[in-house]
Amino acid sequence: MRLWIATLIAGLLCVSTVWSAELANPRTMTFPPLTFALPKAERVLLKNGTPVYLLQDRELPIVTVAALIRTGSVYDPAPKSGLAALTGSLLRDGGTRSLEPGQLDDELEFMASAVESSFGSDSGTVAMTTLTKNLERSLQLFSEVLLHPRFDQARLEVARRQAVEAIRRQNDDPKEVGDRELQKTLYAGHPLGVLPTAESVRAITRSDLVAFHQRFVRPDNLLITVAGDFDRDRMLALLNRLLAAGKPAAPLALPDIPAVPVTFKPELLFARKEVNQSVIRLGHLGTTKEDPDLYAIRVLDFILGGSFTSRLMMEIRTNQGLAYHVGSHFDIGRRFTGSFSAETETRAETTVKTIGLMTSIIAAVRQEPVTEQELKLAKDSIINSFLFGFTTPASIVTQQARLELYGYQPDYLERYRERIAAVTREDVLRAARKQLRPEAFKLVVVGDDKLFDRPLSGIGTVRELVLQ
Repeated sequence: MRLWIATLIAGLLCVSTVWSAELANPRTMTFPPLTFALPKAERVLLKNGTPVYLLQDRELPIVTVAALIRTGSVYDPAPKSGLAALTGSLLRDGGTRSLEPGQLDDELEFMASAVESSFGSDSGTVAMTTLTKNLERSLQLFSEVLLHPRFDQARLEVARRQAVEAIRRQNDDPKEVGDRELQKTLYAGHPLGVLPTAESVRAITRSDLVAFHQRFVRPDNLLITVAGDFDRDRMLALLNRLLAAGKPAAPLALPDIPAVPVTFKPELLFARKEVNQSVIRLGHLGTTKEDPDLYAIRVLDFILGGSFTSRLMMEIRTNQGLAYHVGSHFDIGRRFTGSFSAETETRAETTVKTIGLMTSIIAAVRQEPVTEQELKLAKDSIINSFLFGFTTPASIVTQQARLELYGYQPDYLERYRERIAAVTREDVLRAARKQLRPEAFKLVVVGDDKLFDRPLSGIGTVRELVLQ
């Protein structure tokens, strides 16, 4: 037995020696460029003019349908802020003209189908997922949710109480306080800076939901996406029967939303909470999708604070140990001016030190070009991760429909990678100098100033926020 074991070990050593000799050095390994051809959805108009994007995929017996709607909280009347969110929620939860909420819940559950709805700041979505065998009935329910909602009064009361309770507890999480107050100060004087209050939510009635729905959810204000296992001709026939029965009597007239007033003026806001960790949020208004520096901004975003190897992360977390998470992000505006923001949480005793370090790192990226290594890593990461935005047929067709919804160039997705690849160090430096204004940051700090390493007044004039 010992001889057999010794022989086996000797044999394994010989094999491992051969294998190790044949293994390539990972530092010198090369790979061909990653290629990914974006599948193209078919665009068709229903008989009433509503655009439909179709993408067939027979791998699974599942169909996904969605309606993208040009609406959102920017259209909320100020005294009734929260109207869009409640309307979006109650589209699905409030039943339909033929089914009470509970009946709708039961029938969808029986078929293993799902219908969901929500309205954001500048767009709304109603989405359906179903097994192919239940397509016709599920699509009928989807069309009723979209076009003929019940807005059940009892469900509205429940949703309103939940919204008011969420507002009552909105100061429980210091991170939420920081995020909210930065949004409010960045977009002060614009609908994007108006957030619901308990009073505004309580003022919303069922008739307000009905009127909001009638004004915005109409065939000439939405796009339809269809993906999965379906027959094209049958699908179009169903959509024309269920969603394209007629045209609105009057032309679409969306309310005129003013442009975001772009000003760059520093401000320091402090919210007192007795916690041992400070929340830090800072930023200023940014840019829109039409900016010629768009692709350089994407690369800058990755290098500065948008990755685990970013400058903010490497210095503040890895080198200094001041925070577990730190980052920054350019939110590119699609319909309105976007923003640049940076965020972290740190021990109360290192609050002012961390603020100074964040500001200095952001300012430094404006001084000289990024390194070739940083540029290559950023571009490779962005290009190679691009395909993860198209992992399902539904995500592919939705991405393409959103180009039309927000007015992007039709070839935006096809040319995205080559435009990222063309970004140079000089492009990134130009974008940083144009887009970053450390001297004009809106700074929000949430924490216990009795524990801070230095007074915030050493940074600037402090405006204390009274949390209610």
